[in-house]
Amino acid sequence: MKSVFAYIDRHAQSYIAALQRLVRQPSISAQGVGIEACAALVAEMLREIGAQVRVLHLPGAAPLVYGEVRGMSQKTLLIYEHYDVQPPEPLEEWICDPFGAEVRDGKIYGRGAADTKGNLVARMCAVQALREVTGRMPVTVKFLVEGEEEIGSTHLRQYAEAYPTLFEADGCLWESGGKDHQEIPNLYLGVKGIAYVELEARGAVRDLHSSLGTIVPNPAWRLVWALATLKGQDERILIEGFYDDVAEPTPEDVAQLARIAATRDDEVLLRDLGLDRYLLGLRGVELLKRHLFQPTCTICGLASGYAGPGSKTVLPKVARAKVDFRLVPNQRAQDVVAKLRAHLVRHGFGDIRVTDLGSEDPARTPMDAEIVRVVATTAQEVYGCEPLIFPMMAATGPMDVVCGRFGTPAVGTGVGYPGANVHAPNENIRIQDYLEGIKHIALILERYAQV
Repeated sequence: MKSVFAYIDRHAQSYIAALQRLVRQPSISAQGVGIEACAALVAEMLREIGAQVRVLHLPGAAPLVYGEVRGMSQKTLLIYEHYDVQPPEPLEEWICDPFGAEVRDGKIYGRGAADTKGNLVARMCAVQALREVTGRMPVTVKFLVEGEEEIGSTHLRQYAEAYPTLFEADGCLWESGGKDHQEIPNLYLGVKGIAYVELEARGAVRDLHSSLGTIVPNPAWRLVWALATLKGQDERILIEGFYDDVAEPTPEDVAQLARIAATRDDEVLLRDLGLDRYLLGLRGVELLKRHLFQPTCTICGLASGYAGPGSKTVLPKVARAKVDFRLVPNQRAQDVVAKLRAHLVRHGFGDIRVTDLGSEDPARTPMDAEIVRVVATTAQEVYGCEPLIFPMMAATGPMDVVCGRFGTPAVGTGVGYPGANVHAPNENIRIQDYLEGIKHIALILERYAQV
């Protein structure tokens, strides 16, 4: 692979330009901005590396871009990515145009550079480099690139049901990953699920003078009281039956967490966040166990009445809260939403309206899966240190739809780092990480054909 790596080094500028090209195309799924154009660009870039491309459509859905490069072995590797990005706001906090893809101080800045256009283009470049240098592809590669990940992969299950053969593979490279604060590459073998809901309480037909608070119900208080029944101050979620299906970490999982904890300094993240302690005072293995293997109940936003400058004495007509539940194996999102509704009725809050805003189920890959060994050993060769393998990640993605239902083992590896500012202003990746990521993917493709 030395000749392939040398080729990647020689063509670094063209690979940087390829990423800039994709970042400069806005693709904000939450706002419906640039989605069709970005799907067309992804399809064009896949054709340029020799893929057979199909752009798939379903009613009301963003296009799903599928590209296939046939390989010499019987193995098939699925590459899951998404071309949509988060909104760039607040724009005033960016140091450059969010869609300018500027290079500054060895970094590429732009919305989507880290999440996850950088990973997508790195995988494209790896395929291009292998084919250019060796004249072949060692393994068949399937690119599956959706345009709705940032809004919950709304139609991906429908695509999987409509085109199941396109999703089938022996292994999958997931779209997330990168280096940690110690510059150690981190690999992820699973994702949490999510149940995202909006709770709404209503009172009078219009906002009223607050003096009427003596005789008119206040939906803001109603909502606060309902929210207070969901979680205790000890951080335990109080919905009846919520923990029934939670799978505890296995002894192998705990041993892996101990290996991870031995490399980490818990103070680093605390300093970065401006905090002096983690919830419940946890540290080390117990902190990781809670972070990766326990579900959450998070109030993501509250809205009611007047929140502008100065005072306005108002009794609001409506109050709303956005709440998400991060779920772990073997919980199911729809079951959790049903338990939430039953809980509210049981506690006298049956009038609170619950709107399901989107859900995904959790998914996991066994530690001993073939693709895990290949990604881990090649990472050590490329990065010069043993990667940390996380049994789960705390975030969510549609791994159950893409892989779980097909029995496909998946590993997350990528070009991010702690300063990437994912979902925040000044999102970026380091160019060196990006080029190393191309080499890592190229080596994975070569070795996976041999196992």
